[in-house]
Amino acid sequence: MTRTSTKLFYKYYKNWIDLYKRGAVRHSTLVKYELAYKHVRNLCPDLHMNQINRQSYQELLNKFAENHERETTLDFHHHIKASLVDAYEDGIIKIDPTRKAIVKGTKRRNKKKKYLNISELKALIEQLNLDDGINWDWFIFLITKTGLRFAEALALTPNDFDYKNKQIIINKSWNYKFKEYGFQPTKNKSSNRKVFVDNDTLIAFRNLIKGKDPDQPIFVNQGQKIFNSTVNGRLATLCKHANIPVISIHGLRHTHASLLLFQGVSVLSVSQRLGHANVTTTQETYLHIIQELENKDKRKILKYLKIINVG
Repeated sequence: MTRTSTKLFYKYYKNWIDLYKRGAVRHSTLVKYELAYKHVRNLCPDLHMNQINRQSYQELLNKFAENHERETTLDFHHHIKASLVDAYEDGIIKIDPTRKAIVKGTKRRNKKKKYLNISELKALIEQLNLDDGINWDWFIFLITKTGLRFAEALALTPNDFDYKNKQIIINKSWNYKFKEYGFQPTKNKSSNRKVFVDNDTLIAFRNLIKGKDPDQPIFVNQGQKIFNSTVNGRLATLCKHANIPVISIHGLRHTHASLLLFQGVSVLSVSQRLGHANVTTTQETYLHIIQELENKDKRKILKYLKIINVG
């Protein structure tokens, strides 16, 4: 790396990650470094290496701490500090700006649960009113089975159900936020996908949508105004009746993905099923689960190593 005191800090940090961390740390750890890089680029895009001192570094930490809890800020500090200590030892900067840095942060909040565990999900499903007609309970049920986005599920038509190949085709979404209600493109190119579902779910929907216009939405009429809050309200009522944490429709999408990961489905497969633009998005969203699974794998490895001990 060329030694220059005028190099932009975020560019130095990106080069440092690629040089020292990529291929040397666990993938989940690398994701944390890359997240820190995004924050650095966002918070101090014009900060040059020759401008870094204890004061400018403290200002960076303080900016980050404005919207993060102290524990998260401490992690951020640790990931940034390693690069700056190296810069100091390499003579790129004159002092270690992280020395005696003060780590602040917002007060710890009682975080709203984003997803349900398997027993909670089963309790929710038991509360659903799955009668002979299409209703919002069927909508909720479908999202628990597929992990579709709210707008994607609204846009489903009978033609999107491929019974032969046991899949639902996602190639559009529903504009419910603006006055021109109707079909619109999916969120991104990767959102155009085919989601495999179980045969029982497909049979149930084949009976429900029999005789309906094959090109019209199942859950909404053309030009109808739909509020996200209406469906979330129904879901909240069901959660309360089931005596489980209240989550949102988007929380059901998190639930679907989380349970798949806990069942050992690869991050790549989950990413494709959710229609994420790239695997990194999935890794960042479910980092806590991936780390938990890695710890579980460590215990399995240690258990295996004990089997092959000498004597």
